[in-house]
Amino acid sequence: MLSVSENFPEYAVPGAKQVRFEPYADNGGSIVAIAGDDYAVIGADTRLSTGFSIYTREQKKLFKLSEGTVLGATGCWCDTLTLTRLLQARMQMYEHEHNKSMSTPAVAQMLSTMLYYKRFFPYYVSNILAGLDAEGKGCVYSYDPIGHCERSNYRAGGSAGAQLQPLLDNQIGLKNMQNVTVAPIPREKALALLKDVFISAAERDIYTGDSIYILIITANGIQEEKFELRKD
Repeated sequence: MLSVSENFPEYAVPGAKQVRFEPYADNGGSIVAIAGDDYAVIGADTRLSTGFSIYTREQKKLFKLSEGTVLGATGCWCDTLTLTRLLQARMQMYEHEHNKSMSTPAVAQMLSTMLYYKRFFPYYVSNILAGLDAEGKGCVYSYDPIGHCERSNYRAGGSAGAQLQPLLDNQIGLKNMQNVTVAPIPREKALALLKDVFISAAERDIYTGDSIYILIITANGIQEEKFELRKD
């Protein structure tokens, strides 16, 4: 009687064939948002890349959802386009039904439920929502991939988020500092700080660079600004 090894030589044993399915791609990019008493500032870099290849140096990653709400989204660019398209459609339906624009806290809650709905196959997107609340104060909402939402006064996300957040904690949050006075941050200082942290990120993160597209949200509307970063 032949043994199993004699019947099935090692080279003839049919093995399992593994086929990989990679639905996600990371196209990089970073976002920073800062909220004040009567304004919110949000900025994102304009580099769209994968690996060591740059697709474009002029891709805006901030989406104006209303006159007082802006969404910054980076990560898998196809997921970003899908999510923002659905979000804008839902907001348009709300406006037709209620004859008014959705407030920033309402948009934040709706985005949370949209992300949670896709929790079993989530959008590979880093989202930060900035705008003005019902009282006219600046607000920033950050999310994880499946919809957990947190309101704060400042937040960094994207490929360089882990490098940017500690600097914001130090300069705005005044974390672990003694004999300091917590005071509202002026708009000019917030804008200068946003540019400084992106300059720092561009030195360390290859997926962040080229330029920053900045939106300043106030009761008078949304102002745009662009700031050049290093191109390499």
